[in-house]
Amino acid sequence: MKLPEGPAERAAAPTGQAESIDPADFRRAGFLARAEAGLSHVPPGPGVPLSNPRGDHDLDPGGPTTAPAAPHRDAAVLVPVVERPEGMSVLLTRRAAHLRDHSGQIAFPGGKVDPGDVSPIDTALREAREEIGLPADAVRPLGYLDPYLSATGFLVVPVVGLVAPDAALTLNRDEVDLAFEVPLGLLMDPARHLVRSRAWQGRTRYFYAIPHGEHLIWGVTAGIVHNLYERLYA
Repeated sequence: MKLPEGPAERAAAPTGQAESIDPADFRRAGFLARAEAGLSHVPPGPGVPLSNPRGDHDLDPGGPTTAPAAPHRDAAVLVPVVERPEGMSVLLTRRAAHLRDHSGQIAFPGGKVDPGDVSPIDTALREAREEIGLPADAVRPLGYLDPYLSATGFLVVPVVGLVAPDAALTLNRDEVDLAFEVPLGLLMDPARHLVRSRAWQGRTRYFYAIPHGEHLIWGVTAGIVHNLYERLYA
């Protein structure tokens, strides 16, 4: 599913909030302290209520009235955070252009839950290994963000993980044609979190969008980034 860029947009949050954050909070110790306090350490699943998942439908004027109905398809993604000398960064991928679904879009490594996956961490690490060759032992899972319900009915559990800075990647060109990093401080600036809208399947769909250089991070990926901001830095 593709939605083009366009001028119909508004800020998703007040500007200037990120400027009040101590720059040290975007380095390892500060980030880990915020992750420990702000992330969930209980995975969603059997026995864990999930009556109101997050999603682009939260942005609908007048309230979230267009969320895809259950049953939802379970999925998980890895939100990989890497320590760099200048501060923490977030690893993102660009899906291969030949894919049938979401081709060319910026995404986190992830996919559907397999029957053998015990937890969302298993799914996220398996998909990261399959898509970008990231070894599971190079990732320290830190916790969970809020489950995010996509417009296509996938219920995505984001797993935030600290990635070893020397981890070597090998891209699976059948799925991913680019991996790149964005400074965490840039992604956590709410002034960059825009809300755009486009007609889709007979209605106006609203979605988060974060322009970054030549890339546009939008939809579920941008929504997860916004939730990371809400959980750790708002």
